[in-house]
Amino acid sequence: MTSVELSGKVALITGASRGIGYGVAEALVARGDRVCITGRNEEALKEAVEKLGADRAVYVAGKAHDEAHQAVAVERTMEAFGRIDHLVNNAGTNPVFGPMADLDLDVARKVFETNVLSALGFAQRTWHAWQRDNGGAIVNIASVAGLAPSPFIGAYGVSKAALINLTVQLAHEFAPKVRVNAIAPAVVKTKFAQALYEGREAEAAAAYPLGRLGVPSDIGGAAAFLTSDQSDWVTGQTLVVDGGVFLNTGVA
Repeated sequence: MTSVELSGKVALITGASRGIGYGVAEALVARGDRVCITGRNEEALKEAVEKLGADRAVYVAGKAHDEAHQAVAVERTMEAFGRIDHLVNNAGTNPVFGPMADLDLDVARKVFETNVLSALGFAQRTWHAWQRDNGGAIVNIASVAGLAPSPFIGAYGVSKAALINLTVQLAHEFAPKVRVNAIAPAVVKTKFAQALYEGREAEAAAAYPLGRLGVPSDIGGAAAFLTSDQSDWVTGQTLVVDGGVFLNTGVA
């Protein structure tokens, strides 16, 4: 990766030590961007930076919803690279499975803090640090769970619906300087989503017209598009990346 010519662009990617976030970082570094990645596990972040290339990547460990962490991550990116062209809000959590009727409201608050408020906090900080005066793009990693009812992960789905609405709101407010879009993946093979397919991957994949579950590079490619010049006239949109599973909606 480090042999690729620098693009001059810089991205801050949250929740990027592994899984979808790392897939996004990998795609952006592969085209020549430099990146700052965040996450809770410092050792995992160190390993990710080694793979991405220490001359192309830095990391900041911390919890996405922690405002002090958000400030440090933005400051570190500016110190290391002098700019933040792109923000990818990927950090998320889904600590509860079960019906909404029995949902612990304290758990719901945690889900919203991580999945929605952290995205807003990072967007505010990157806006003031660089994007307001220089432009750029924001990509929020939502979910198909935010577009339709999702049994047993209702809190997660409601938070992702809120993230999609936040995307539209920020797209309106940040225009014309900054484009803001979302990606709504279906099930992607990551540790985060493992409970949804572990031990039954073939059965789970059978529901997808394209015949497989997603992998992090599928979302990395979508994020690369939405942060590229090729999407310069795209804002306020949610790109569904789902292997065609929504094509089955309404089919008996």
